[in-house]
Amino acid sequence: MQLSRANLADFVYFLAIARHRSFSRAGQDVGISASALSHAIKGLEARIGVRLLNRTTRSVTLTAAGEELQKVISAPMQKMDQAMDVLNRYRDEPTGRIRLNMLSDAADLLLGPVLPVFNDRYPEIQIDLTATNLIVDVIGTGHDAGIRYGGTVPEDMIAQRLSPDIRWVVVAAAQYLERFGVPAHPNDLHRHRCLRIRLGNGNLYDWEFEKDGEEIAIAVPGLITIDETRAGLSLVRQGAGLMYAPEPAVSPLLQRGEVVTVLDDWASVAPGFHLYYSSHRQLPMGLRLLIDLIRELRPMG
Repeated sequence: MQLSRANLADFVYFLAIARHRSFSRAGQDVGISASALSHAIKGLEARIGVRLLNRTTRSVTLTAAGEELQKVISAPMQKMDQAMDVLNRYRDEPTGRIRLNMLSDAADLLLGPVLPVFNDRYPEIQIDLTATNLIVDVIGTGHDAGIRYGGTVPEDMIAQRLSPDIRWVVVAAAQYLERFGVPAHPNDLHRHRCLRIRLGNGNLYDWEFEKDGEEIAIAVPGLITIDETRAGLSLVRQGAGLMYAPEPAVSPLLQRGEVVTVLDDWASVAPGFHLYYSSHRQLPMGLRLLIDLIRELRPMG
């Protein structure tokens, strides 16, 4: 006899009867009527061709075959119950592991202020972070979700906003501006040294500007190309050139006077960080708790 879904269910019923030695009490245990339970066991006995129970008007006992079956299947069924308990804990309790693939900007600006609080609240949840600007298949690489700027989230994913829109500014060190001058218009950038930006798909990014309804995209010149904000900030502080960057990332440098902004009246605003995950997967509880905490703490306002 092959193990089938029907036989597996009947084994559960059989073990309940073996424990309680009563159809009515076993029925209450498994959630079906005594008559339905009796019918199920008769069907099992008919399929396997072996009598498992001795029934009288007063009692239910196991045959020799029934006793042997109880010994054989009790331990595996208990392990299955334990497995379901484990799965229920992952669903209902804050435990497990979250694997995130994100931009390094998101690690600095979004998760840096949040994860220490998250760890205090949910010490049983592990966080596995991959910080990269490369555009990858986050699900195919084994991650639960990704975090990117809203405009770059794959269309087939479910996205949830985690931050407000972000203002993008051009910054430079004072020594650079003293040497090369201050650009007054985006077109002036053609005569400057700029830190060009390589996107996660390998393309170079055209710096985008807007003012009074006018939009301009500039393919800036430059001797240095970067793909990560922190590397660019290290260079711009040393006077390597002009840098186009998210304002929250450069705010500490602006406050310390290490860099200044230019072309302020041309600064553009773009979608903020979004967390995205497959529409074909159930959102893990740990990830849902992280989203809720980010929205509670609002690290970027």
